[in-house]
Amino acid sequence: MRILIVEDENKIALDVARALEASGYIPEIVSDGEEAWFLGDTEDYCAIILDLGLPELDGISILKRWRAAANSTPVLIITARGSWSERVDGIDAGADDYLVKPFQIEELLARLRAVLRRTAGHASSLIKIRDVLFDPRQMRLCVHGTPLSLSQLEYRAISYLFHNRNRVVPRHEIVEHVYGINNDRETNTLEVLIGRLRKKVGVDLIETRRGLGYIICDEDDRTDNPK
Repeated sequence: MRILIVEDENKIALDVARALEASGYIPEIVSDGEEAWFLGDTEDYCAIILDLGLPELDGISILKRWRAAANSTPVLIITARGSWSERVDGIDAGADDYLVKPFQIEELLARLRAVLRRTAGHASSLIKIRDVLFDPRQMRLCVHGTPLSLSQLEYRAISYLFHNRNRVVPRHEIVEHVYGINNDRETNTLEVLIGRLRKKVGVDLIETRRGLGYIICDEDDRTDNPK
């Protein structure tokens, strides 16, 4: 899952990026307001972590531009501006949550998980589909109550599919959120990865929609062969 970090303080940006990567996300850092606006408007991110005090273009202006262009990517503001009026301004501009510096990385991760959960329409942090339970907080996937051992790429793929359940996710979209935008992967690389996951979670969980992509459904109403 690709997360854009918009932060001009290098240490904070790197600390957040390391924490995100350790939690199974693909972080991308940008420090300039104009570049941040362009990337957020043209690239596909699961969420954006946005500082307000930026060079060239401030965070509130960026956020207003995104929302005016109907860009609904969830945005978590991080800023040293902690007054209630500034928090209200950020939320009114279209932010999904607001975190004041200094903050604990654990709280940022928890707020990010909550934003992603709400955006996807999930009330609970735990997602259970038939005999498979996904816990993003613990980065754990259990089948019949037994935790599975997953590689980082396997975790990213299953996490993205669970967060987008009941939606056919195109292959190219999964590739971007598993390998990153700058990785040149051949088509069969993703197929091999999905094949490995099916051996672990069962072939019925991840359905193939030929010519479209992959889907995990709440209801067992498959119309296509999952293989």
